[in-house]
Amino acid sequence: MAMASVRSGLLRAALRGGSRPTAPPKRGFASSSHHDDAYETAKWEKITYLGAATCTVLAIYNLSKGHPHHEEPPAYPYLHIRNKEFPWGPDGLFETKEHH
Repeated sequence: MAMASVRSGLLRAALRGGSRPTAPPKRGFASSSHHDDAYETAKWEKITYLGAATCTVLAIYNLSKGHPHHEEPPAYPYLHIRNKEFPWGPDGLFETKEHH
């Protein structure tokens, strides 16, 4: 089998009229097929900046809108029952209430 491929290679070289070595065919990759890499890079850079700017504008708009303030719930007697005081005071650790 190897002898047949050598023989066919020699036959092809003789038919072409020269014994110069042939360069292997250049392999085409999918990423470089008919696309300019600089063009693609510039395109995605523009898309990234546009997306970042859009997200920033939407975040500023959403955060600048007011949000509804709800009324205080009624003081039900069964909520926040304290049978003994906390070591840090009468309120919960992260609660701050007015004492009378």
